[in-house]
Amino acid sequence: MKKCRRCSKTATLHVTEIREGKAVAIHLCDTCAREYLDKPAEGSDPSQQSELSSKFDDLMAETAESPASCPNCGITFNEFRECGRFGCAQDYTEFFTELMPLLENIHEDTKHIGKKPRGTLIGTQDQARLIQLRNEQRSAIEMEDYETAARLRDEIAELESRVRPSERAQP
Repeated sequence: MKKCRRCSKTATLHVTEIREGKAVAIHLCDTCAREYLDKPAEGSDPSQQSELSSKFDDLMAETAESPASCPNCGITFNEFRECGRFGCAQDYTEFFTELMPLLENIHEDTKHIGKKPRGTLIGTQDQARLIQLRNEQRSAIEMEDYETAARLRDEIAELESRVRPSERAQP
């Protein structure tokens, strides 16, 4: 992830300026982007500046309105953007629409070409279900619903017994 050119925060706005016929990339965080857009650039058209500022406001409003989080791990896409790591494998499908443009921008493609780790597809859904059950169990314990927590404990144990032997069988 790119860092803001003015401070050390993660950049959320990426601007390419043409200066003296050469393209210059500028990476800014939300705060610095606001200052950059509010200050008119030398020799720039004020209408273009205000148009860019309004587009930035619209974009920030869109991001603020989408607090969707992963049902498994609870991470939001904004949290992913800040730390650069997902919480679980289901996040890739949960945030598919937000992730695709980002991957295209970074990698210039969205199709993986290359090696895949052996055995990653075996038990992936079971692993995701385990994470979900553990989160539900934690919530049940916090709410002091011990009957539900015990039922979830048994379900986790059963699922772990199915997942663990397949992990040991692999070289």
